[in-house]
Amino acid sequence: MSNQPPIEVPQGAIRLNTDSQRLEFFAQDRWYEMATDSPLLAESGDNGVGARGIFGTGTTPGTTDFIGFINIASNGNEQDFGNAVTQAQGASAGLSSRTRGIFAGGQQSSPYNEIQFLTISSKGDTTDFGDLTRGTRFAMGSSNQTRGIIAGGMDQPSDNRVNTTEFVTIASTGNALDFGDLTVARAQAAGVSNGTRGIHSCGQSPTKVNTIDFFMIATLGNASDFGDSTISTDSQASGCNAIRGIFAGGSPAGNDDQKVIDFITMATLGNATDFGELSVQRSSAAGVSSPTRSVFAGGYTNPAATHTTTMDYVNNMTQGNAVDFGDQSVNRDQMGSFSNAHGGL
Repeated sequence: MSNQPPIEVPQGAIRLNTDSQRLEFFAQDRWYEMATDSPLLAESGDNGVGARGIFGTGTTPGTTDFIGFINIASNGNEQDFGNAVTQAQGASAGLSSRTRGIFAGGQQSSPYNEIQFLTISSKGDTTDFGDLTRGTRFAMGSSNQTRGIIAGGMDQPSDNRVNTTEFVTIASTGNALDFGDLTVARAQAAGVSNGTRGIHSCGQSPTKVNTIDFFMIATLGNASDFGDSTISTDSQASGCNAIRGIFAGGSPAGNDDQKVIDFITMATLGNATDFGELSVQRSSAAGVSSPTRSVFAGGYTNPAATHTTTMDYVNNMTQGNAVDFGDQSVNRDQMGSFSNAHGGL
């Protein structure tokens, strides 16, 4: 008989169950089956609207309350959706379920802790959801159909970068609750999800980092290391399906990092891989996605005061450069964004 101690399974470990032929992840001392299917929203849509991407508020360089939308499956220009209750939602975290989208935190209005929501299938203005545990801007969002995570950011009014992470239950209004901590305190990072994991890339700490870390969305706890990005940057846009997370652009203005597109395979740990390039180099763009496409909108080029209305897209499961999608109707950057068809759903 071996005297070797039993091997301790790390939290967040992934395995293939050879009996069920299903992927499983380890959390809180047991194995859970991983959801790996993609929704049919790319074609059929939720409530008949198809895969819809929402871009909320932002800076022009002043703040704006404008909210726009696109139909991800068909190229075209951004259309008017409604308005935010306040203009404070620029630099907010965006997250969503199939029916409801949330903007959390923001700037330009004390106490900077507002959470607002809208119903993705029906145009209109945002409604109050509740409050964050803190005032913050440049936090990052990720979600599955049930729970939304708001991670990191620059807490207000100090502008300190923090590792604080909190969560909301998307279907019900109310205040956010503590979730855990990031591995690195940072702001201006980008978030994606496959429904099981919420994954967050790069950011400003206050120097630019290449960190990628993840949470198990269904369980409370601290983030674990995922791997590294190909670059150290912040202010990326992001998109995902149930398999891949995609991160596009970065900073500083005028640097080649502004065109980089990376991707990761979300069910496994590891470093990001080069995907291609944006059609226009930019920082602080916003991303939305369906199972088939990720669309990157707006942002600023070089110099920083020059905003672009460019929207371009990639096909998630291939590699290559982004191609033209259409134009934004309002020139802006630092938008909150989400869709009813991303990989976490």
